[in-house]
Amino acid sequence: MRLRLITKFTLVSAALLLFGMALLAAINIQTLKTLLEEEAVRDLDNLSETIIRTTHYQMLEDDRERVYQMIREVGSQKEIEHIRLINKDGTIIFSTDQAEIGTMLDKKTEACNMCHAEDQPLVYVSSMNRSRIFSDRNGKQVLGMAKGIYGERSCSAAACHFHPADAKILGVLDVIVSREGMLAQTISYRNNILALTFVLLLLFSLCLTLLVQKMINGPIKNLLLHTVKLSRGEFDGVVEGGGSDELGELTTAFNTMTVNLRGAREEISGWASTLEQRVEERTRELKEMQSRLLRSEKLASLGELAAGIAHEINNPLTGILMFSSMVIDDRRLDPALKGDMETIVRETGRCAEIVRGLLNFARETVPQKRLDCAARIMELTLGLVEHQIAVQNIRVVRDFAGHLPPVLVDPNQLEQVFMNMVINASQAMPQGGTLTVRIEASSRPETLCIGIADTGCGIPEEDLGRIFDPFFSTKEQRGTGLGLAVSFGIIENHQGQIEVESRLGEGTTITISLPVAGPGVEEAPREMLEV
Repeated sequence: MRLRLITKFTLVSAALLLFGMALLAAINIQTLKTLLEEEAVRDLDNLSETIIRTTHYQMLEDDRERVYQMIREVGSQKEIEHIRLINKDGTIIFSTDQAEIGTMLDKKTEACNMCHAEDQPLVYVSSMNRSRIFSDRNGKQVLGMAKGIYGERSCSAAACHFHPADAKILGVLDVIVSREGMLAQTISYRNNILALTFVLLLLFSLCLTLLVQKMINGPIKNLLLHTVKLSRGEFDGVVEGGGSDELGELTTAFNTMTVNLRGAREEISGWASTLEQRVEERTRELKEMQSRLLRSEKLASLGELAAGIAHEINNPLTGILMFSSMVIDDRRLDPALKGDMETIVRETGRCAEIVRGLLNFARETVPQKRLDCAARIMELTLGLVEHQIAVQNIRVVRDFAGHLPPVLVDPNQLEQVFMNMVINASQAMPQGGTLTVRIEASSRPETLCIGIADTGCGIPEEDLGRIFDPFFSTKEQRGTGLGLAVSFGIIENHQGQIEVESRLGEGTTITISLPVAGPGVEEAPREMLEV
């Protein structure tokens, strides 16, 4: 059978209490018994002394009948069994029990042994040593007191006495009383003590059980219940109560553990539910990083190739352009050939422009960075193309957030990037449209976003991944395909990013993300940070 904790605690406590109270009751009963016996011995000794004193005068007169009569009257009391006088020879000369008169007592009997235990009889013996407890011939418990009748000068001087003057003990007065009353009182006290012990034990056990149930068993049972819930995976419950004691600390620690477990499970559940999404995001980021790395490597390789090609063809192109320009101005030129020569000059100039683009693309210019305002640089760029935009019937919408943080950039290179983006947007809207420029703080920390959106023709989806490749262009014969590639390199050198979103027939949005200048950067003049 499984015993509950409170049952075990109550049984052990009750056993200890029972043992302690039983021991205390036994000590009390024994102490009371000893006190009653000592009191009875004192009372009996005083009674013996009273009898001797009251019969002293009659003894001096040798009035034995009066002495015996007085002893009979005293011996008729309820608790007194009998009284007897014993001379120094051990003969009972008088007794309230007529059958004992004249009987010779042995020195080994209870009445004599206390004084005659040794060869030399004792004269003075304490009252406790002179008392004795024994059973009479009827089996009744009695208490006896033997008190010596000492010889006095008045006794030896009396005319009727024949005792010598040096006689110390004339006889013994032996008084025997019943112990039934004292035993009954002791038994009654013992019964009362046992009953009181039982009642106190019952009350104390009941109070202890209630206190343990409220202060210990209840909180432990509550903790056990919530522990079972935790084992089933239920983390919503909280243990009520607590306090400043150990159980309160345990409750607080248990609630903290439950909250931590609930948070861990929610986190695991969240990871499990969004794992596929997280994997896709991470895969996309890795692909983007790989694409950017491949693009950077491609740009580096193409840059070296472009530099070599440009140096090889730049001098011949310069000579062709110079001599063709001289020929077209020569009056000796056949008019029929002038159109062909103009075509040569135009196309040679176009090739020279491509060579300059190649050289710019291959040349790694270290940006001269300083604190500046992106909105200010954008305004300068828009001012340079304002006339061209107005001619094309393009409306410019500026959406600059207030209190823009400064950026650490090369203003000339950033203006070149803005210029390429604005020109590309205007070329995508030959029939007019809306050019929206937005500059604001990004949702990502410490980042500034510059967005340039047009309402032009858009870029086909299959071309979006190639627009930053060198020599790739969607403008047919109008572009060299190097503007976005150069812009991409400039932004990367500024630890930024370029993202493109486009829908065919709806327009294109290019978003440039630049890091905000951190502390410790040398500040630019205030007028440069203002639009």
